Amino acid sequence: MRSVLQPQDTTVSTFLRRRLSAASPFLPPAVKLPCRSHPPAMAASASLSDQIDGNRTSKEGKLWGGRFEESVTDAVERFSESVSFDKVLYKHDIRGSRAHATMLAQQGLITTSDKESILSGLDEIERRIEDGEFVWRMDREDVHMNIEAALTDMIGEPAKKLHTARSRNDQIVTDLRLWCRDAIDMILASIRYLQVALVRLAMKNEGLIIPGYTHLQRAQPVLLQHVLLSYVEQLERDIGRLLNCKDRMNFSPLGACALAGTGLPIDRFMTSNELGFIAPLRNSIDAVSDRDFVVEFLSANSIIAMHLSRLGEEWVLWASEEFGFITPSDSVSTGSSIMPQKKNPDPMELVRGKSSRVMGSLVTLLILCKGLPQAYNRDLQEDKEPLFDSVETIQCMLEVSAEFAQNINFNHAKIQNALPAGHLDATTLADYLVKKGVPFRTSHDIVGRSVALCISKNCQLMDLSLVELRSINPLFEEDVYEYLGVENSVKKFCSYGSTGSGRVAEQMHFWVSKLQIS
Repeated sequence: MRSVLQPQDTTVSTFLRRRLSAASPFLPPAVKLPCRSHPPAMAASASLSDQIDGNRTSKEGKLWGGRFEESVTDAVERFSESVSFDKVLYKHDIRGSRAHATMLAQQGLITTSDKESILSGLDEIERRIEDGEFVWRMDREDVHMNIEAALTDMIGEPAKKLHTARSRNDQIVTDLRLWCRDAIDMILASIRYLQVALVRLAMKNEGLIIPGYTHLQRAQPVLLQHVLLSYVEQLERDIGRLLNCKDRMNFSPLGACALAGTGLPIDRFMTSNELGFIAPLRNSIDAVSDRDFVVEFLSANSIIAMHLSRLGEEWVLWASEEFGFITPSDSVSTGSSIMPQKKNPDPMELVRGKSSRVMGSLVTLLILCKGLPQAYNRDLQEDKEPLFDSVETIQCMLEVSAEFAQNINFNHAKIQNALPAGHLDATTLADYLVKKGVPFRTSHDIVGRSVALCISKNCQLMDLSLVELRSINPLFEEDVYEYLGVENSVKKFCSYGSTGSGRVAEQMHFWVSKLQIS
């Protein structure tokens, strides 16, 4: 079976093109991410001219303006609009409107002719948006009002029936759930891509032993494959969290209206099914006010970011002269503006740094929601920019981490020369004595004294003579040398999940099979 990651896929751009075009079990639907060049909502209207038409309309021009006698001021208009960032939801908004119109027609709330006009108009609006012909207007406030007003301009009276039994309150959270669902699929594909890159890197370095660390101090010898697979395991838990999050968010708020539902005979189960939700949300107040799914999504993203930051930290350390374990290729490195000799692993430093941005988005959502009373509050307009930024940032972090993994080399000779330092086989020697019947605490003390002797002699445990070992404890026999040295030490690990060669081979087989790597 074709691998998720082919050897020739060496750039993010190649991956993105392949992901959006080829059939694969890990390919998500396209998710529109906001462009960071979009100015913030409160920027002067002139700065929005390339994306949004800032022309003012009178209060009669507002779809909600019937009871108002004055139009809002320019400052309020600029401060309140959200179309500068929520227009990325257009595809999901149109999808929800199609389902809603179809349901209204089935329930006899609009005619079949009205439905057909609405669906045809929505198709044309979607085409115009994707062809760059649609004019987003700030005075129409948000993605919903822009599309509905444009539909009214296009088809007239039938468009005015579309908002029957629907509020922007349930409309926006429906759009957001649909968008998040697709975004999760995209992130899942990128996690798989990184997992494959890490497993391939492990396959290239079979048998390589490196020092394992605790407290950033040398601890025990481990296979590099074992270390790399530890990150693959973390990423698998990230996948589980995202899938669980997706399951919990996959319920439809559409038809909850403003907060109380409606007295009209709508069929919420029909629209839920049409949009691929599991079922409608049971409580209409909860349906419009809940943002738990966004908080949970950003929490899952934050844990992913933490894992990527830890990977970045390790690789930045390993690329230093002090470690010298890896050499990144020039294609994933940068230089210094003043020091010509420098070669910096900047992408992974940025991965480490951008994790704070993802975590900050989570904190923003938590603070945004903590003081809100039930049902919809306009504060919730502020949930989108942190959400969009979190998704875009985590997506970039995953992709560049995979690209970095494909463009580093491990310095086998330097690692081999570094292995003798730190008495990494000391714990294996303690296990040797345990097998001789010595209580572990006693064997710990014996080996500690053996290490002290090595330090005084500036040698390794394997360099001590049998006479010297027996001077510390008479239980040492000739077979002790089968336990000394990092190679022998690694061979002795046998517990499930350990760094022993056989156990790591089992782990590698599992992941190669799961990720369909040929």
